[in-house]
Amino acid sequence: MDTTLPDEHRMIQETVRDFCEREIEPIAQEIEDEHRFPEEIFEELASLDMMGVPISEEYGGLGGDTLMYALVAEELGRVSGSIGLSYVAHTSLASKPIEHFGTKRQKERWLRPLAEGEYLGGWALTEPESGSDASSMNTTAHKAGDEWVLEGTKQFITNASEAGSILVKAVTDPEAGYDGISTFIVDPHEDDGFEVTTIWDKMGLNASPTCEIHLENVRLPEDRLLGEVGDGWTQTKKTLDGGRISIAALSTGLAQGAYDHAKAYSTEREQFGEPISKFDAIRDKIVDMHRKTERARLLTHRAARNYDDGHDVTRESALAKLDASEAAREVAEDAVQVLGGYGYTTDFAPQRFYRDAKLMEIGEGTSEIQHLVIGRELGL
Repeated sequence: MDTTLPDEHRMIQETVRDFCEREIEPIAQEIEDEHRFPEEIFEELASLDMMGVPISEEYGGLGGDTLMYALVAEELGRVSGSIGLSYVAHTSLASKPIEHFGTKRQKERWLRPLAEGEYLGGWALTEPESGSDASSMNTTAHKAGDEWVLEGTKQFITNASEAGSILVKAVTDPEAGYDGISTFIVDPHEDDGFEVTTIWDKMGLNASPTCEIHLENVRLPEDRLLGEVGDGWTQTKKTLDGGRISIAALSTGLAQGAYDHAKAYSTEREQFGEPISKFDAIRDKIVDMHRKTERARLLTHRAARNYDDGHDVTRESALAKLDASEAAREVAEDAVQVLGGYGYTTDFAPQRFYRDAKLMEIGEGTSEIQHLVIGRELGL
């Protein structure tokens, strides 16, 4: 595999890296401490045309490929897991499905403002009693005349409190199992009966809102159905193939950020008259952190390139997500250890990377589910 980045991709990477170091890194801990969604950062990302990187130019996007998008997600993760998480949820989960499955009218009405960064998007699959097993979904949608009526509760929905549109999965045929799930476009501001009931206080990633939402007699016109009735689970599988690549990229960024801090500290901190990077135990740890980060990046870029080439990437995306998310946690943990007591304080970034990285092994399919997916793809 050619690992050389095209010039256009490298230019985007450098642009976003400069923006992240200049605008995000100085406030990264502050917004976590304040549990504040940084609206101004997303406005600036929109001004840089970064809110629709992999969306076609026809509908307001940058027209980039998945690899370019992964590079942006990685750079955001390198300085702020929260901003990176809200960004990839907006792009992979809320925007791409409309591009893949929406009508021209839906794309113009709903995709364009997402791609141009007019507002954030969300995606609602998980429920209080339905996580990895989507077939036990309780949210329903039934037809009443020329409207769809949604009822139910969704859990752990990224961006819901800030979103201008949310893609909601609901059961339209209780007897059909996975083939009885459909997708609907909900407007949180205009659709009566939609309510954000909880914004969770989390272990990490607190500048990215994670919400419980309640839908009570939410009445939608027929043109809010995305795709065909019963296509919701097929759409979900395709969406998650791309979404896992974005989480792998975000995880790679978290690992890179933690590694950068640990390496810099190890060359500056002196004990017994020399930098601690000269001690075998610290040097070996830093080398392993680098190895895990590079491995995660290679797997992520391979999955992104194969996705762009039109290949089935179910196995590759799950493998990248599994490896990169575990690498992020392991590298961040080692970064805390390298910094010692300082690593355990909020004055230094590794503790934030450590807390943020744990979600990468849970969201968009747990590590256990990734093992299941990969095993199935291997014929096991």
